[in-house]
Parts: sequence; C-alpha cells; structure tokens
Amino acid sequence: MAIYKRGRVYWYQFVFNNKRVQCSTKQGNPRVARQIEAAHKTRLAKGEVGIAEPKKVLTLREFGLRFQAEIKVHCAGKPRTIAFWDQKLTRLLEFAPLASSPLDKINKALIARYIESRHSKVAVATINRELATLRRILYLAHDWNEIAAVPRIKMLKGERSRDFVLSHQQEKTYLEAAPQPLKDVATLLLETGLRLGEALALKWTDIELDAANGKKLGYLFVKEGKSKNARRHVSLTSRAQEMLVNRSLESKSEYVFANYAGKPYLVTSLDHLHKKLRGDLQLPNDCVIHSLRHTFLTRFGEAGADAFTIKKVAGHSSVTISERYIHPTPEGQERAFERFANLNQEAVKKAEKDAESLQFPLQS
Repeated sequence: MAIYKRGRVYWYQFVFNNKRVQCSTKQGNPRVARQIEAAHKTRLAKGEVGIAEPKKVLTLREFGLRFQAEIKVHCAGKPRTIAFWDQKLTRLLEFAPLASSPLDKINKALIARYIESRHSKVAVATINRELATLRRILYLAHDWNEIAAVPRIKMLKGERSRDFVLSHQQEKTYLEAAPQPLKDVATLLLETGLRLGEALALKWTDIELDAANGKKLGYLFVKEGKSKNARRHVSLTSRAQEMLVNRSLESKSEYVFANYAGKPYLVTSLDHLHKKLRGDLQLPNDCVIHSLRHTFLTRFGEAGADAFTIKKVAGHSSVTISERYIHPTPEGQERAFERFANLNQEAVKKAEKDAESLQFPLQS
C-alpha cells in the first residue's frame, strides 16, 4: 500500500517479512512522504542482510568525558593520579583542531600539528606525557569499539631524565639541615627506596621492628601504590629502624608521618620543604625529592643486587625499569665468576660425598 493522508499529514503502510509496518511521516508533502517511506524500507532491507547504519564517532572532547569517568573509577583512592590525567586531557583539549576531531580522524598529521603547537611552550617531557595521555584515550576507545584502529604515537626524543644521585657528603649535609618531618621521611626513602606517597601512607600497623620467622631484619609493608607490584615487604636497615623507634615514642597517630591533626602529611607539603632546603643548600634543580629513592636504588645496584631483587624491593612494574640501576664493573664480574666457581666446586664435592655414601663394601 502506498502513502495515504490522515488529517493534514501523510502516513505509509507496507508489509515486510509478513509484518505490517505503519508510520506517520509527519509531513504534508506527498513527495517527501514517499521519500521517507522509501528510506524506511531501505533501512529494513539493510538490517535484513546485516548492513548496519554507520555509528557516529565521538570527538576527542566528547569521549574525554567518558575517559575521565573511567579514570575516576580505575584510580579511585589516588587523587594525584586522577588530577594528572585530568590536567593532561585539559592540555590536549586546548588545541581546538584536536578537541573537535572525531576519534577515527586523529592521525599522524594532526598529532604532528599538536606537537608543533606545544614545542615552543613546554619541555619535551611535558609533551610526551600529553602524547601518552592521548594514546591511552585512543586505546580505551579501541577497547570499547568506538574506533577500529589506533594510530602509532611516538614519544619525542630529547627528554631529559632526572637521574641525580646524592653523594654521601651531600646526604649528610641534607639530613643535618632538613627540618622535620622531612628529615625522617628522607631517611626512610634513602634506606628503603620507597616512593614518597608510599612513605606518607604508612601506618604503625605496617611496621614490624622485630625480626620474625627466622629473618635478621625488621620490615615494613607497603599495602598499595603506583601499580599492583607496589604491594610488597621491604627490609629495614639499622638506621631506618632507629629513626622509626624514635618516632614511635612521640607518635599519637596511627600514621607514621602525621601532621598536627593526626592525618598523613601531603606530598605537596614535603615537596615544598624539599625545594626550600635545596635552595638553601644550593643543590641543582635536578635534585627532586624522588632523587632520594633514586639514590637508594642506585646504591642498591652498586651493592650487587640483581635486577629482579631491585624490582621486588622497588615495586617496579617491569624488570626493564630495574635494569637501569645495574652497572656491571670488571671487579663485579670477577666476583660473580668467583661465586659461580665456588658454587660449582661445592656442588661437585657434595655429589662425590653422596656417591661415596651410597657405595657398600663387597661381601667376602
């Protein structure tokens, strides 16, 4: 049946797959009504053979809202991490061509334009963090079937890494001049390699000062941190243990490093104290508070710890990160070969001894 008029508008009615379809066109023009009817039949026919209407692809600005919601769920309890991703997304959206672009139209050329717009304003490291954010957004969109593919996003070269390591003399001067709680926090970072946030989150229930289960050292327990590998036990040196004992005598809070209100100090508060002390001691700007952890891990590697041990102690997500702290020397290689040779000799001696014990004298 063709279109027909009911009141001032046209309706259409037809049969598709033995089912009656009847709809109002909401139009008073018969030509337009027939076009609407034909369009409806076409949509039904496409669905019959598996042809779906193309899905509208969201722009980066539109999908950014979903990305923020996902980050808040995925990183619940980590306000600094949430703030980091929010800040980087904001920077991306400030570039209008990128913000208004559908996700499937973000390509190398558009990314290059974005990099060019930022290159004269910020450091390479900052641009790389923004590119990493864009890459994470696009991978999430791909996982959610919003786009079919993700363009390859390369990080820029020339990023300056801050690998400052305190000398023992600088460490002595730093700790003597550091106010509390920076002095005690710095001592713990230098002796255990904890991240600053991990140290500030410690509670006294996470500290075991007495050695247990046949161990020689006390330990602390990191419940959570930057990644799932952050959950770990870390042994306490005598200096770290002494600091914790002295601190426990005066503590009135469940937190090891508590402010006047009994709550843990903020990372920003310790960072502020460190920057002021750095200026007073005229240390280089590369000496950030994270350098205390970096100093520990560098010394730990120099002491002979292998990459897998460093990974476990540091809570790294990958052994590749830990390998940067391994710097083999000729002397170290010789010591390794000596230990290898001694191990083999002991194994041979044990095997010979075991063989002798299994031999029985012949019966006469």
